[in-house]
Amino acid sequence: MNDKSTEHIPSNFIRNIIDADIESGKHQTVITRFPPEPNGYLHIGHAKSICLNFGLAKQYKEFLGTRCHLRFDDTNPLKENTEFVKSIIKDVKWLGYKWNGNPLFASDYFDQMHDYALMLIQIGKAYVCDQSPDEIRKFRGTLTNPGEDSPYRNRSMNENLELFAKMKDGIFKNGEKTLRAKIDMSHPNLNMRDPVLYRILHAEHHRTGSKWCIYPMYDWAHGLEDSIENITHSICTLEFEDHRPLYDWYLNELEIYHPQQIEFARLNINFTVLSKRKLKKLVDDKHVDGWDDPRMPTISGLRRRGYTPSSIRKFSNSVGVTKRNSIIDVVRLENALREELNKTSPRVFAVVDPIKVIITNYPENKTEMIEAVNNPEKPDSGVRKIPFSKELFIERNDFLEDPPKKFFRLSIGKEVRLKYAYFIKCVDIVKNSKNELIEIHCTYDPKSFGGKSSDGRKVKGTLHWVSAHNALDVEVKYYDRLFAKENPEQETNFIHALNPESSKIFPNAKIESGMETDNKQTYQFERLGYFKKDSKLEHKDKSVYIRVVSLRDSWAKALKK
Repeated sequence: MNDKSTEHIPSNFIRNIIDADIESGKHQTVITRFPPEPNGYLHIGHAKSICLNFGLAKQYKEFLGTRCHLRFDDTNPLKENTEFVKSIIKDVKWLGYKWNGNPLFASDYFDQMHDYALMLIQIGKAYVCDQSPDEIRKFRGTLTNPGEDSPYRNRSMNENLELFAKMKDGIFKNGEKTLRAKIDMSHPNLNMRDPVLYRILHAEHHRTGSKWCIYPMYDWAHGLEDSIENITHSICTLEFEDHRPLYDWYLNELEIYHPQQIEFARLNINFTVLSKRKLKKLVDDKHVDGWDDPRMPTISGLRRRGYTPSSIRKFSNSVGVTKRNSIIDVVRLENALREELNKTSPRVFAVVDPIKVIITNYPENKTEMIEAVNNPEKPDSGVRKIPFSKELFIERNDFLEDPPKKFFRLSIGKEVRLKYAYFIKCVDIVKNSKNELIEIHCTYDPKSFGGKSSDGRKVKGTLHWVSAHNALDVEVKYYDRLFAKENPEQETNFIHALNPESSKIFPNAKIESGMETDNKQTYQFERLGYFKKDSKLEHKDKSVYIRVVSLRDSWAKALKK
């Protein structure tokens, strides 16, 4: 990762543990890993883990050998494929992180894991079981009742070795047998009640093909992978805390190198879901337009939406690392992006829902080139020239025929300021046969150029605009939060919490001339938000701009009602 793009990771309990380990001499280096299963696309929750693990390696780079591995836990051939592998590699790189050499895979170690399983059998700590999954669950017991021993628990070592070899050779059907650890069926931790190490799956693996028909369970594979790779600090989310005794037991019984597992609270964000199963349902049932739909919390969706790697890293670092689960307000993610885009995005005028304004006293066939600031936050960004003419477009909702008291935009008899240009006053309106507004007629004050009048009068409203004769025709698509409920994860059916107004198309939008050469960066459409061109939606007739994020949180007031 480039040093210039590295954000400082605040001190946290994991850093404190690592500091203590280095100070005591327990470790002379720091080796972490990010171990996704390639069974789906990464989301913002994974981004936090990526930033933490790769960020820690960056923080301790002065120690020789410090690094973070990208490792794929590909132990389930039924759900994993190379598409997900490629997408994960792309996402991690896009976030700004690198790893030494090629990515690693659990499947790289299948032979070693098998040999370790043989060792457990040989020391009397594993056995082949004929119980079905339902029988295993039934015999496991509950939190208040101990489990029962499997009737196959006391098979001899030789019988277990013979049966396990037959499992490996494909003699048995799926689910017919498993290899289980022999621990304690009355253990207070249910994970320790003779867990399954290997199950039979006659399935093609994305890397090993048909070489194997037995596949390791995650709890068995996880610790072995960490040990083989000499991981110093195996950082997991809190749901694996109850699995740590099993992690330790495997490594202790095998008497092999023993990394330290440390758990932290996973990222939870309101107005979204971060369950892979639920995200997959959204995609499969076509509630969204694929994994990279701009409303999705996937990294590919955020990237398409217009989020930047630096904004995601900043957000991930800002939420901190704790041992307590909590729900983070999505506004914090949006604000991390707003803060960055405000500084970097050029300003342009765009009108998404246009209504024509005719300035009746403006000279015919006259076009003025008016100077506009590209970005007030960047004085060195300069200015541009935009055309001003007799016919303009303004936003339809910037005019009301019968306005309320505190409506400071345009209405009949009222005066407003056109940004960078003149004061205009509405004198008449034109409607069609359906009583629909089609034109607004105004007069302008030629002595008010730049927003100041010769007589010192003030106007409260300032509108953006686009010259009608010079405007470019585009489509604009507004994206909003995918869910209308603050905690969709808690809903009985999370689909019912979907926001029916999460996307809205404006097919007749107008944008200022000069955007023909748009280099596909993000722009601030003044008064409207931040927008970028979307190549996936673009068609031959028009460019399509999507809203990256609004100028401010529009949900705050709604939630108070």
